[in-house]
Amino acid sequence: MSELYGSDAYSPAEIARRVEAVGEVKARMAWLPLALLGVLAGAFIGLGAMLFVLVKSDPGLGFAVSALLGGLVFSVGLLMVVVAGAELFTGNHLIVMAWADGRVSAAQVLRNWATVVVANLVGAAGLALLVWASGHASLNGGAIGHTVVQIAVAKQELPFVTAMLRGVLCNVLVCMAVWMAMGGRSLVDKAVAVVFPVTAFVAAGFEHSIANMYLMPLAMLLQHDGLAGHAAVTWGGMLGNLLPVIVGNLLGGTVLVAGIYHVIYKRHPPT
Repeated sequence: MSELYGSDAYSPAEIARRVEAVGEVKARMAWLPLALLGVLAGAFIGLGAMLFVLVKSDPGLGFAVSALLGGLVFSVGLLMVVVAGAELFTGNHLIVMAWADGRVSAAQVLRNWATVVVANLVGAAGLALLVWASGHASLNGGAIGHTVVQIAVAKQELPFVTAMLRGVLCNVLVCMAVWMAMGGRSLVDKAVAVVFPVTAFVAAGFEHSIANMYLMPLAMLLQHDGLAGHAAVTWGGMLGNLLPVIVGNLLGGTVLVAGIYHVIYKRHPPT
């Protein structure tokens, strides 16, 4: 099949089989390594969000330039997840392909998601605490700190449906990045596969639940430094953002990527 696509990359049908095999391994992974890899993934995505804020805090950049450049640097987070190895809640929605083929149980899938999302929160919020303690937000005359708070306030003010739909769109692109990275055979292949979809979702302003688990706790920490202005990020506001975004991320990854590809390549494989 690879000859048909003119490269040594795995074909889409081969990617589907690889995604199922990897999903089976993820669903059966022991709790401790799963949790530790989840903590790493949360921190990796947080690092990407940190670089995104660095770009967005520069007032000299135009809207389109800052959006695209911010998305480009954010992609380092998912690239670290894919290449270094980590368990990311949004990427693990592809596990439903293994479930749909009867290779793992629903309980195993839910166990993976529950463990990983909590571990991602620990990693992302833990990084936020370290970044806050390091004084990073004071760079550029405090513009980084102000930008974090502004972004977080805007996120908590999103209407439920808007946040959910942005979560759907975000995770379609995240899961497509993971899917295409599974088609690569080299580090360069995987980097190219990851960078463009991630840049697209960040530049478009879509909502990634794990990135928000870094940005919103950091904003709450920074508020104690007098950077909140007239608005403030609250735990209730954070929960009000994360609930619809997680629902949207789930729908985007499980239904619009894993579900559709399962129907195409497993239920009704092309002849």
